[in-house]
Amino acid sequence: MQSDKIVIIPTYNEKENIRKIIEAIRSLEENYHILIVDDGSPDGTADIVKELQTKYSDSLYLIERVGKQGLGTAYITGFNWALTHQYEYVFEMDADFSHSPNDLPKLYHACLDGAHLAIGSRYCNGISVINWPIGRVIMSYYASAYVRKVLGMKIFDTTAGFKCYRRAVLNTIDFEKIKMKGYGFQIEMKYNTHRLGFTIKEVPIIFVDRTEGTSKMSSGIFGEAFWGVLKMKFRRIRPRVASNPQT
Repeated sequence: MQSDKIVIIPTYNEKENIRKIIEAIRSLEENYHILIVDDGSPDGTADIVKELQTKYSDSLYLIERVGKQGLGTAYITGFNWALTHQYEYVFEMDADFSHSPNDLPKLYHACLDGAHLAIGSRYCNGISVINWPIGRVIMSYYASAYVRKVLGMKIFDTTAGFKCYRRAVLNTIDFEKIKMKGYGFQIEMKYNTHRLGFTIKEVPIIFVDRTEGTSKMSSGIFGEAFWGVLKMKFRRIRPRVASNPQT
């Protein structure tokens, strides 16, 4: 079945969630294709995806990589695959249900209404986070405030990982110049989108912390983002190809 929408989900040891998240996305009324980018999960995540491919042979795809290579490189691998296969709307999403599949249409319709990048935002309408310790909520909220101050982006949730890009954005960003591989990657992609003149819209969502599997968050990820933002401010952002932001 044809679709102009692809949901990219990076995975590492997500056997508890991967079947359920794929089935939830495929149960939506609108047709979303799915690309899993698995970094050699030893728990058999990729094997579950392969089993489901017999059921969803025309809409579920898998890229297997060797070892943990980082969130950013997983998404860039997925972006290049999506561009090669001519998808118009490219989504980022976690496998652990912290991002609800039911919110995918909200991001899609925000792009249909004119956004080039739609962000599922935890902070654009107050704080909408469930099951996080208060310390993590405070750290995440003020990390976004720090990024807004340093980079001058009017985005409340600068570290959000639930997004929909129009094809034109990914065609324009030079992936070889993206430096950060952890959660700082999310900031860097938004900053490139902003600096290249594309329209960004935040869509309020409720973020629910995972109930199964293990979080991949670490202090090193936050350290990379903190120092990377300072360096980013002084970096020149140039398009990969000539592009009209209004396309």
